[in-house]
Amino acid sequence: MARLGADSLVLVDPRTGATVGELVCTPAGEVAARVAACRAAATAWAARPLEDRIEVVRRLGAALSAKGAELVAVLGAEIGKPPGEAWTSEVVTLGELFDHWLAVIEDELEPTTLDLNPVNYPGKRVEVVPEPLGVIALIMPWNYPVHLPMRTIVPALLAGNGVVFKPSEHAARCGALLAEVFAAVLPADLVVTVQGGPAQGAALVDAGVDKVVFTGSVAGGRAVAARAAGHLIPCALELGSKDAALVLHDAKLPRAVEGVLWGAFHNAGQDCASVERALVDRKVYAPFLEALVARAKELRVGDDVGPLIDERALAKVHAQVQDAVARGARVLCGGEPTGNGYFYPATVVVDVPLDCALWREETFGPVLPVAAFDSEDEAVAMADDSPYGLCVSVWTRDVARGEALARRVRCGVSYVNNCCFSGPMGGASWGGRKQSGYGVTGSSWGLGGLVQPRTVVVDRFFGQKEVWWYPYTPALATMASGLVELARPGGARLSGLARVVGGLVGRWKTS
Repeated sequence: MARLGADSLVLVDPRTGATVGELVCTPAGEVAARVAACRAAATAWAARPLEDRIEVVRRLGAALSAKGAELVAVLGAEIGKPPGEAWTSEVVTLGELFDHWLAVIEDELEPTTLDLNPVNYPGKRVEVVPEPLGVIALIMPWNYPVHLPMRTIVPALLAGNGVVFKPSEHAARCGALLAEVFAAVLPADLVVTVQGGPAQGAALVDAGVDKVVFTGSVAGGRAVAARAAGHLIPCALELGSKDAALVLHDAKLPRAVEGVLWGAFHNAGQDCASVERALVDRKVYAPFLEALVARAKELRVGDDVGPLIDERALAKVHAQVQDAVARGARVLCGGEPTGNGYFYPATVVVDVPLDCALWREETFGPVLPVAAFDSEDEAVAMADDSPYGLCVSVWTRDVARGEALARRVRCGVSYVNNCCFSGPMGGASWGGRKQSGYGVTGSSWGLGGLVQPRTVVVDRFFGQKEVWWYPYTPALATMASGLVELARPGGARLSGLARVVGGLVGRWKTS
């Protein structure tokens, strides 16, 4: 993590709270020049053949994979991510991301040719061609500081864009390491890194970029969207959530317990896709809860559950727990900071009032409130009773029933018998509903937000004029009405054809 000073970032190890270094911020006044340099590089990059771009991006993926151990070390020192989690969630998934986009990008960027009626449009060809937007501003969070930016950078580069990347101030060292790899592999200024906090982010939005991709808090997303709107810049926002897991009475309980456990406590709960509410059928509530609490008590602080990012995050998480307890909730395990660094143990809470912050607001920490339901309709209503809508998971042996139930919840990603793992998949869309934001990363839907369509019309018809050009005559109206009659379901085809032929002859005579 880092503390933001006037001109620098004071780097802090969240495992100990100790200061470990300093990193100079990019002056906000220099951001516009860096965007201009990126635009010049992107123009040259977009002019290169797609096969050239593919080869360069392939080399970038190989270079990042070679840095795997170094990335894992920095992820541990900077945000406290345990090694097993860093390897699986950031490095392994990075390779899969590159593999996907390198395999599909040629097909994804293929122009679309319209099928034209040769009688109405003789000699004409119309194509819709995807072109790069230009410069993408990427404002990223600290919780997945390697994979999250690359989820946009990889398809953006393949599509011919440049990127100006502002890592979170709490993940500045990860951002600097990525910047080293970019500089070693990519053309100069094609991916530019801007270090700093809100001032640098605001300067980036104001600097003439073509789109903003933001992942972060709801408050941050609102500020970015408002600022981007002032420049008529589109933006994609991935914001907070309060995802629910629905455990049905026929769930395979050992798997449901392990899945919800991991979904709630991986990355110390600091994941917008984390399970932040467990809703359990009353028929299996007691055995599920007993097994969940037993397993949560076995999770090792530091080895399994890393630290929260800073003292403010720790204070927020603990305040939510204390507020719930003051209003009648019971803590079954955890519930107190460890006193070392910014660690908070895996915490399970029951009897939580449904209008308190722990149930309603994003916690972003290793705390799981658990409640019972009596019917599937009630479970869906409880899951949907939230200002957020990113993910839901349903746990049941009846897969078809689980899928149907998951589809009823208003959210962007639905899981059956699993949770939280599809975000890094290049081919899977990732986006939410309601206050979880708008816009998509991943899949062809996400790529569509990194390109803009150009319709290209080519005419090889060299007649003196088109039939619909001046002058407007009765013959033109006759011909047009005949075309409508021919196209109309159940139309009088002979009459329509006669009007088309008669109209064409009349137009020919007047020409």
